[in-house]
Amino acid sequence: MMSRAWAGPVRDRVTAVWALLVAATLLSFWLGTDHGLSSAEARTVIILVVAFVKVRFVGLYFMELRTAPVALRALFEGWCLVVCLGLIGFYLLA
Repeated sequence: MMSRAWAGPVRDRVTAVWALLVAATLLSFWLGTDHGLSSAEARTVIILVVAFVKVRFVGLYFMELRTAPVALRALFEGWCLVVCLGLIGFYLLA
């Protein structure tokens, strides 16, 4: 069983990340329903960036890649960056 002193800061951090994920989801929904920016391209790019920030936070905090070996974390971070930029590039070039 985990001691209460150790669980507190971890639970607080995970709760904060969870709240950030909920806020990011609400932002994406708000932008996706034609609010905010007038440019559809700008809204879509922001939604894609928010989605990959969420992927990164889920990987780091809920899949515990934050404490993984450096090579694995670097691979994950690089994947997030390359796929996000690739999707944005494909969208803007289409």
